[in-house]
Amino acid sequence: MADVVTAKVKAGKAGVEAPKADTVKIESPKVEATVELPKFEIPKFELPKFDIPKFDIPAMDVPAALREIAEKTLTQAKTGYDKIRAAAEDTTGMMETTYANASKGTADYGLAVLEQARANTNSAFDYFAKLMTVKSVAEAVEVTTAHARQQFETSTEQVKELTALAQKLAQETAEPIKSGLNSAFNKAA
Repeated sequence: MADVVTAKVKAGKAGVEAPKADTVKIESPKVEATVELPKFEIPKFELPKFDIPKFDIPAMDVPAALREIAEKTLTQAKTGYDKIRAAAEDTTGMMETTYANASKGTADYGLAVLEQARANTNSAFDYFAKLMTVKSVAEAVEVTTAHARQQFETSTEQVKELTALAQKLAQETAEPIKSGLNSAFNKAA
């Protein structure tokens, strides 16, 4: 029969002293022994501390020429900043106007397209209704020819209307940009 070995260990947390029950008991039919486990602690870690040296800034007089150059540079920087800020504000206003014009123009264009689609759909239903009431092939050809002529004229007018709306949209959108850029360049110069 083989020897049976049973081990029981209690361990504590790191850095905390473990209780005295840190032993291993080995049992077998032939030998019985108790072994004591070594105890240890993990040292605590601390960040190193450094002394920062203190420097005294010596008092010195700035030459008048250097002071004058610094004041001129500061004045020029303020002037440049004011010009850039004014140009940015103008550009923001221009972009808001452009966006508003583009939104309105796009909405008008979309409404025109929807209205034309509605008119074309109604025209197609009217054509099919007339086509259903014809009594001869000659009358069907006459109704079809009249409808085709009417649709050609309507399509021509619709294209003219959409072209005019697109040109108006482009002009209303580009004009604020053009005038805004001219104004910004004039102010920056």
